Amino acid sequence: MEIHNITEEIVIQKVKEVCDIIARRENPEKLCTCGQCRLDTVCYVLNRVPPHYVISNRGIARIETESLNRQQEEADITALVHEGIRRINATVRPYHKNEEERGADNSPVFNIPTIIGRAFNGLNFSPLEGAEIELYRNGSLVPMKDVNWQNPYRLVSNTEGTFTFWPDVVHTDETGQRQTFEYSVRISTQGFEDLSHSFRIPVISEHDVAGAFSMQRTFKLPDLYLFPPGLEDDRYITGE
Repeated sequence: MEIHNITEEIVIQKVKEVCDIIARRENPEKLCTCGQCRLDTVCYVLNRVPPHYVISNRGIARIETESLNRQQEEADITALVHEGIRRINATVRPYHKNEEERGADNSPVFNIPTIIGRAFNGLNFSPLEGAEIELYRNGSLVPMKDVNWQNPYRLVSNTEGTFTFWPDVVHTDETGQRQTFEYSVRISTQGFEDLSHSFRIPVISEHDVAGAFSMQRTFKLPDLYLFPPGLEDDRYITGE
């Protein structure tokens, strides 16, 4: 069963629409609409509107029929988007320098998708807390998209075992190239054996850097389970 927050999708789309309109109007207020400011705006709005969860196609269909309520909701969200963009622009953002430096190189890039996974206690299937998770490629820690994404990543209680990484782009010579990138995550925490999981992500190079986070551009790992020293081997031996 997969739970889907319709509000999140609406907010992401509205932020894109508003930022695109600002760009078409030549941005007379000189508002920054870079990828990170868009992401900050999405977070600003989502923290101020109630979520709307559905778990089936019937739930989505029902929302589509609630046209009047939805129109008002989208109008409220649009107003919050405008408010969020202005509030965020009123604050000096530490990542703007990184965005300017990145924009200086106009070469094609491999936009690596956001990597999402979950780590659990293999004994009772509860989400791990306090575990340190590292993302590696070619034996080195992978640089992240910007300063708001951490590597290593430390699990906290309110994420329920979920960890995320957004690797920085990899520059290349031309668009349309297909390349498979090999990564590994290493999880360590007190009282459990360290776990390493390797995986591959196929990517096609593009002309532009993907500026905004999107749930449509993600790579989901299988759930990962950690066990106390020696216990995992015993479970396989005994067949439990």
